[in-house]
Amino acid sequence: MKPFLLFFLIAFTTSSVFSQSILSKVYTWNNSPVVKYAGYEDRTILEGTTRDFTDFNVRGITLLPNQPSSSAQKLDEEQLIIVKEGDLTVTLGEKTKNLGAGSIVLIMPGDLHHLENKSPKPVTYYLIRYTSNEMPDLDLDRLAGGSFWVDWKEVPFKPHDKGGIRRMFDCGTVMTKRFEMHVTTLNPGLWSHPPHTHRAAEILLMVDGVAQESIDGALHQAGAGDLIFLESNVPHAIQNTGQKSCTYFAFQFE
Repeated sequence: MKPFLLFFLIAFTTSSVFSQSILSKVYTWNNSPVVKYAGYEDRTILEGTTRDFTDFNVRGITLLPNQPSSSAQKLDEEQLIIVKEGDLTVTLGEKTKNLGAGSIVLIMPGDLHHLENKSPKPVTYYLIRYTSNEMPDLDLDRLAGGSFWVDWKEVPFKPHDKGGIRRMFDCGTVMTKRFEMHVTTLNPGLWSHPPHTHRAAEILLMVDGVAQESIDGALHQAGAGDLIFLESNVPHAIQNTGQKSCTYFAFQFE
């Protein structure tokens, strides 16, 4: 068994025993602990439970170049992958595609998939895994086939008065009632919207620039690579505090 696969199996087998509720705050990329293995690095960004998920885990994975290919995987958890840097080669079933920074992959439980670095440079991606409180019937053969990718280069940018938006996807999944993702570009000095709440939890993932997030009335600074977690019904809003536009993923799920 490959070391990284063994590590994740151990981690997710024991996570429900030790998990705590994830706090609404900024989780910084640079301060996240990193463990180095042969051929890859694993950065723990956050892990624990939320209102809707018994296990929720975000990691940063860096695959080094020139490594032997590993075998395909089939897991019980649902997974979201966001490419941070480099080119990730993704295989879903019989289809394979090279995906660059900003691209995403949504992998359903039971779907055979394979992630590898075929380039001469490292590739880094966020790996988000989650299991619903309302555990579905995991008949993996019946569930198979719902996975998909979205290539950043194929998503149109639609400008508006505050900057612009890219719509990534909006759908229900095995582990969620609804999962919506978009990417916002926000002009300097602007707030995206007044402080507000909603039933769905939300994650903001900073791509570039600097911003501050108002979370329940307190301001928190965030920069490129950082992740902002916002639990269900927590008041929040984001402001671009830089001299140029900032860009961030925003996704809601419940």
